[in-house]
Amino acid sequence: MKKLSIPVVPGRRIYFASDFHLGAPDRMQSLERERKIIRWLDQVKKDAAAIFLVGDIFDFWFEYPHVIPKGFIRFQGKLAEIRDMGIPLYFFHGNHDMWMFDYFQKELDIPIYRDSLILETGSHRLFIAHGDGLGPGDHTYKLLKKIFRSPLAQWAFKWLHPSLGMALANSWSAKSRIANDIKGHDYDESSEWLLDFCREMEIKDHHDYYIFGHRHLPLEIEVSPASQYINLGEWVLACTYAAYDGKTVNLLKFEG
Repeated sequence: MKKLSIPVVPGRRIYFASDFHLGAPDRMQSLERERKIIRWLDQVKKDAAAIFLVGDIFDFWFEYPHVIPKGFIRFQGKLAEIRDMGIPLYFFHGNHDMWMFDYFQKELDIPIYRDSLILETGSHRLFIAHGDGLGPGDHTYKLLKKIFRSPLAQWAFKWLHPSLGMALANSWSAKSRIANDIKGHDYDESSEWLLDFCREMEIKDHHDYYIFGHRHLPLEIEVSPASQYINLGEWVLACTYAAYDGKTVNLLKFEG
């Protein structure tokens, strides 16, 4: 399990967001969302000690040896500006952008976390992951995840011409859950697999906060009297994120 330590700095906060799904459901709606995300980044950079982007930042991403997906230039430029300010940025793989490799690390000095991370800051331990494939259930997806993460699958896709590869990606995006389920999702504790995962993990090893994306629901749920599960929601409808101020993690909403 990878660990990271960030000191608490008075007046500074650590920010968490996920599930921007840039690219979905079409160019114009994605561009509008991209501009909102940039406004959010401009706001949080004023007091950010670090910014964690916890997966599914793109609705699809694949890095060919010499080609990356077209678009998102405003977003990438803002990330470059924030890194040049000396603010650390951390990316996580999601189930939609698990084919991020080393482009962001090399070009923007942004590390990519493939799985989970334990963040130690102040007197708190935070367990951070996108959340896909954790907990019981969803066995079909877990099998697909192993296949798509395999070097063989990545090698095979690499040999598709980018025009064909991105055409397939755009087709998948048009059918994705975030593009079509505009009504959102209802919370049902009996099927909240990430909460089950948190409870099992808490028995083995204490964490003050469990921070995930993936569910597209902003959630703050008690795992134990000393531990909380926070889901970051998404940015197609909710536009929610979390902030840690050295004392607590709070779920917030951007622009109303």
